[in-house]
Amino acid sequence: MTVSTPTGQYDRARLINIGENRWSFKPEVGLSRRWNHWIFDAYCAVWFFTANDNFYSNAPGSNGPNRQTEQPMGATEVHLSYDIKPRFWTSIDVNYWYGGETSLNGKPTPTTLQANSPLGATAAVPISKHQSIKFSYSGGTYVRFGGDYKTVSVAWQYSWLGRPN
Repeated sequence: MTVSTPTGQYDRARLINIGENRWSFKPEVGLSRRWNHWIFDAYCAVWFFTANDNFYSNAPGSNGPNRQTEQPMGATEVHLSYDIKPRFWTSIDVNYWYGGETSLNGKPTPTTLQANSPLGATAAVPISKHQSIKFSYSGGTYVRFGGDYKTVSVAWQYSWLGRPN
């Protein structure tokens, strides 16, 4: 269960805010299965959102605070990993998001319905007993709403607890 709280600075007079003025909840279930060096993981979740009763009061035609609601958004995620040797692995990852259509003062905004699916790959390479470097790439395979972007990342990981295998 993931819970997102209304945190940060929120100003109803601005359309774009750093903070959020609502709660959101994401119950999630997953399955993981190993076959020798192969690992399969799958997750299903649904995001639920509370209403924002102080949404953008400067909107054209607005007479004060607006009420913005968002429909639930479903998500699935699948990973297929291969352990080359201890702490050295690769994976292929795909996920799919659908839903999240918003309404303003009870009027649906159909152009906000989200349906996105990025595909990615990750590799973790050990560089010492306690350190590894991860390389990741992902890009949109299907994008209905939101950014059609590609990400590349490199991360350094240090493990100081326990003894690595």
